[in-house]
Amino acid sequence: MVAELAEHLARVCPQFAARRFRDQALAGLDGLELKARVQHLAQALAVALPADFAIAAAAIEAALRPVRWDCDLGGLATAADGLAGWPVWPLTQFVATVGLDHPDRGLRALHALTQRWSAEFALRPFLLRHRERTLAALARWAGDPSPHVRRLCSEGSRPRLPWGEALPFLIEDPTPTLPLLLQLQHDPCGYVRRSVANHWNDIAKDHPALVADWLERCWPTADRLRQALWRHAARTLVKRGEPRVLAVFGCGAPFRGQAQVQLRPARPRIGESLELAVELQPQGRGAQRLVLDYVVRRDGASAAVRPKVWKGWQVELASGTGQTLRKRHALRQVTVRRLQPGPHTVELRANGVVVAKARFVLRPPDGGGGHR
Repeated sequence: MVAELAEHLARVCPQFAARRFRDQALAGLDGLELKARVQHLAQALAVALPADFAIAAAAIEAALRPVRWDCDLGGLATAADGLAGWPVWPLTQFVATVGLDHPDRGLRALHALTQRWSAEFALRPFLLRHRERTLAALARWAGDPSPHVRRLCSEGSRPRLPWGEALPFLIEDPTPTLPLLLQLQHDPCGYVRRSVANHWNDIAKDHPALVADWLERCWPTADRLRQALWRHAARTLVKRGEPRVLAVFGCGAPFRGQAQVQLRPARPRIGESLELAVELQPQGRGAQRLVLDYVVRRDGASAAVRPKVWKGWQVELASGTGQTLRKRHALRQVTVRRLQPGPHTVELRANGVVVAKARFVLRPPDGGGGHR
């Protein structure tokens, strides 16, 4: 990445201090995590590029590959004709830092950069410091011929973008981006629509009634593609068991029947897997449409900690016909969710309502300590 940046920037900008950039960029780079590497390279770019931001931005744009007009992300890679793909990320970070003092020119640079590698993280400082100017740019870009620019309008303004800086003003009031979402939900590119769905899902975490309102309004006339968008957009509300959302999807009625959950093994270790076997025996007449999710809860955990809801199954039960469902649940440690040894309960939810429970004891990965 360092060599590619140096080569292509030097090719188009005689003022670019290529050797100085390489020396500073490579110093300590190997010991850094991914985002820290991006920031480190952006700082090296700031030292090596011309101090005049307009000249630096023009050089960056000249070093980029020709624009692609399709949604093929595999084509976003550096080649002999210019930069694209991973090496563009530090360039977006450079613009997000140095370009903030030159918002119009900085936004123009992000418009070019996002067509070679998403500028979703770099856009957020502009939204925070130059809110109205940036929102006005997004309103124009929502009709851009490039799908990458149109996606940026949605992805870059997500209130709670993973890995991205939060946008408190949009967390509090998401209405400034609603016109963008309503326009882009009809985008011909699935890559763009997927971002719109994720943006709506961000909104759902803080404004569930707003998303339910729009879902009730849009669902009756939605075609197959829009229905897929809204199902993905409402996934958090489905897992929470929001009655209005489940009703829109035809899953608003409570389960009529008996449910059981069996777990194997009864005493798994951290790092192993837990097999869930769910038995459903419907009662009464008529088919039932069910969304089945489950919660794995450590017994005695604080009620203030909201447990993670795991996706299970979507089923249609015929009248009088039972069904057995199986799923393997990995009990591995991840950074954002730390498992603790001890007794746990699995709660099975049907259309948002707990219909069965089962318990297991989680043991440490080495077999030492904890509950035996």
